[in-house]
Amino acid sequence: MPQVPQTLDALAVRAWCGLALEALGRAREEIDAINVYPVADGDTGTNLYLTVESAAGAVEAVFAAHDAVADGVSGASAFSGVSGASGEGAAGAAERPTLADAVRAMAHGALIGARGNSGTILAQLLRGMAEVLAADDETARTDDGQGLRLALRQAADSARQAVAHPVEGTVLTVASAAADAASGAEGDCGTVAWAAYEGARAALAATPGQLAALKRAGVVDAGGRGLVAVLAALVETFTGEAPGAAAVPVLMGHARVEAAAVEPLGDVGECADPAPAPEEGGPAFEVIYLLEAEDAAVDRLRERLDQLGDSLVVVGGDGLWNVHVHVDDAGAAVEAGVEAGRPYRIRITHFGAGDAHMAGAAGRPVRERVQRAVVAVVPGEGLAGLYTEAGATTVLARPEEPPASGELVEAIRRAHAREVVLLPNDAELRHTAAAAAEQVRADGVRVALIPTRSAVQGIAALAVHEPERRFDEDVVSMTSAAGATRYAELAVAEREFWTMAGICQAGDILGLIEGDVAVIGSDITATAETVLDRMLSAGGEMVTLVLGDEAPGTIAAHLEARVRESYLAVDTVVYQGGRQGALLLIGVE
Repeated sequence: MPQVPQTLDALAVRAWCGLALEALGRAREEIDAINVYPVADGDTGTNLYLTVESAAGAVEAVFAAHDAVADGVSGASAFSGVSGASGEGAAGAAERPTLADAVRAMAHGALIGARGNSGTILAQLLRGMAEVLAADDETARTDDGQGLRLALRQAADSARQAVAHPVEGTVLTVASAAADAASGAEGDCGTVAWAAYEGARAALAATPGQLAALKRAGVVDAGGRGLVAVLAALVETFTGEAPGAAAVPVLMGHARVEAAAVEPLGDVGECADPAPAPEEGGPAFEVIYLLEAEDAAVDRLRERLDQLGDSLVVVGGDGLWNVHVHVDDAGAAVEAGVEAGRPYRIRITHFGAGDAHMAGAAGRPVRERVQRAVVAVVPGEGLAGLYTEAGATTVLARPEEPPASGELVEAIRRAHAREVVLLPNDAELRHTAAAAAEQVRADGVRVALIPTRSAVQGIAALAVHEPERRFDEDVVSMTSAAGATRYAELAVAEREFWTMAGICQAGDILGLIEGDVAVIGSDITATAETVLDRMLSAGGEMVTLVLGDEAPGTIAAHLEARVRESYLAVDTVVYQGGRQGALLLIGVE
């Protein structure tokens, strides 16, 4: 049995995230089934799970990057900790990441992965905790629970402030009750966690008396139920004891929710009055996006979105925000984000339509499945456009923001095909992609995972893709094309560290071939030329160059000329990758 943490440190944060993810995984369907407020769309449990999955993944990345630096390894994994993927967590030579490293990663991961109203609020709860624990590391490390008490208070207060019009009987009420109970608890972190859990559980049981929609349906608040599961995981983290699931209230009286699991937009209880359908009582669309913007612009955005719709939640800070709102005019909500800054990962859901697999249950026509589709993870907007033009469904992986398995599952389902070829395009995403593929196979979709380690390998695979071929033949052909493509990338070192090519300094240009640092230079173009020469020394017929936004404007022409003059019968193709993290991606087939 894993050792139970005695203090609130990085290991405790890591354990909590893992246990919370397991708890939400067990309770996901139950929470989805009782989801009637603010919209009975049956996805609160799933949204909370995906949000915590992103938070847990970010914490694991900090530990992995730190371990790579501590072990003195080079190559892709060590470089990721240097180039900014987990920069703070990888810095220094301590035995493990600090508490501040872990909680900041947790909060950032939740922010970028937040789904739905409930997930967005949970992200702000975690951010509120991080504000206290990262600012006062030493206080939080003591075993008297003081740091945890303060963190839970800040979490509840900041979440309430993030919601434009707080409503009692929701997760906000449950969070406040948890903080109130924790503030009166004296003792270690385990004692404080137990008090918070018990306070939240009691508040959850009272939610039907505070919110008419819950009382009509005969259920407690779904978001609050999810928070109780997260707090139960906090108890288990510090005590090793998991509070019994049976002690958590879900249904009131004799109400049942079996129907909700099949028709999330319909009745939620056999003995209860149905909650109003979205089209009758509220806006038609849910709009969610991440936003890069200044604080003043976000203040104006809040005012604008508050006029457009309801269920407005804006969380985040330090230039990065997660925006959630329910509106009738989805375009106007996105335009407001464009006026405020740079929105991306835009997600628009029509409450009346639901997912394709839910549409049949509600009696609406189901869109016909296509036979085969390709789903690919891409590192920049430019490549996303290229892959989309080639017919692929894309998942954008921005620097420092690898997609979680839930995003891949969502993309596979969005492709709506009987057969799917999945291209992770990153060695670090192979296990995430495998988990997504396994989950979707349970839905009856045939999924083949091609272990592409770079976007240029994915381009090669997509180039030979033929949907008319037998599935197995197509997968073999795509796998062969990807495997025959050697890949490299250029990036900038952000600090000194040891590599297979020697010691690099901050600001050096690093040329990585097949994931290992092979060249260290001071000039981007010269380093790229050296990398390209090394790759072509083993032969090749086609060179693919994908330029990042930070690459010099002349580098493509220079490398094209180099290939033309020095390597006969070798063709070159150039693409614009946009903000892809790397300065340049190179593929040689």
